[in-house]
Amino acid sequence: MTDFGGLPHVAPMLAVPGSLPPAAADPSWGYELKWDGIRAVAYAPGDGSLTLLSRNDNDVTARYPELAPLGEALAAAGHACVLDGEIVAVAPDGRPSFGALQRRMNLTRGAVIARLAAEVPVDYMAFDVPHLDGESTLRLPYRERRALLAGLDVAGPHWRTPPHWAGGGAEALEMTRRYGLEGLLAKRLSSPYLPGRRSDLWLKIKNVRTQEVVVGGWAEGAGGRSDAIGALLMGVWTKDGGLAYAGSVGSGFSQRALEVLRERLAGLARDTSPFTGPVADRHVRAAGAVHWVEPELVGEVAYGEWTATGVLRHPVWRGLRPDKSPEEARAPEEGARAPEEGA
Repeated sequence: MTDFGGLPHVAPMLAVPGSLPPAAADPSWGYELKWDGIRAVAYAPGDGSLTLLSRNDNDVTARYPELAPLGEALAAAGHACVLDGEIVAVAPDGRPSFGALQRRMNLTRGAVIARLAAEVPVDYMAFDVPHLDGESTLRLPYRERRALLAGLDVAGPHWRTPPHWAGGGAEALEMTRRYGLEGLLAKRLSSPYLPGRRSDLWLKIKNVRTQEVVVGGWAEGAGGRSDAIGALLMGVWTKDGGLAYAGSVGSGFSQRALEVLRERLAGLARDTSPFTGPVADRHVRAAGAVHWVEPELVGEVAYGEWTATGVLRHPVWRGLRPDKSPEEARAPEEGARAPEEGA
């Protein structure tokens, strides 16, 4: 594990899908915008340095050099802390863009990173502080941690503390719909920080439904995409450890995304299907050929609904998720597949 200059390692607390709390309970909840980016825990030990770990503990510090001065700013203010937040890229219309952020992910060459940091800068949205100035804040209620975070005044060229609201969930959700944002996170004001745990003390309420999927193969396309990727064959892990086929996705790809996928998938080729059941839909039937791969790449799709046969309807590719492990790509429970409020 990376040395964080004396700071403890903190696995991020995770939310569960849900809907708005009942009106009677609304005053007991706090609300934040749900950012369309990648989760990152920031370690700033007070010596000017900064380390960023993704949700699956990959060190992504070097990929986002514009965030490094955050460590210097916190040190200048006399603080050593662990922050929880989200790395986002903002589109020209002012809204977070996961598509834009894709251009900044998986980069290793310093010159390319520096160029894209200027072309597609990112911001760090800090929304929690699980450790501050030598003291753990894990057991403090959310309302007190947010007050401590506000006192840090995390604000700079590429980092900020976005607003939150105590109560007023219905109004906040309507605002996200009006401005085309992803949704809300609802957090009990009394909730402690539970490292590495997924808890219904935190709820994610989405306006757009998304699903993490594992790529188990690809079908060749037609026309301009013959001999290239026409569609990805998606899977989700089941409770018994099998990879269930979840349909194919053939839209939402940029030319650059197709090139990256072809390169990544080439090294994962295998002779047999990784899926536990049959694989058949229009993309597979129309394909010139189907190629199987080891189920290691994780991506995210937006979709309309889960069908009765267990596949995603109208999926649209959103991008690779190197911050997620394949085991996290699981179908929602049957009762959670119906549209949520705000979906």
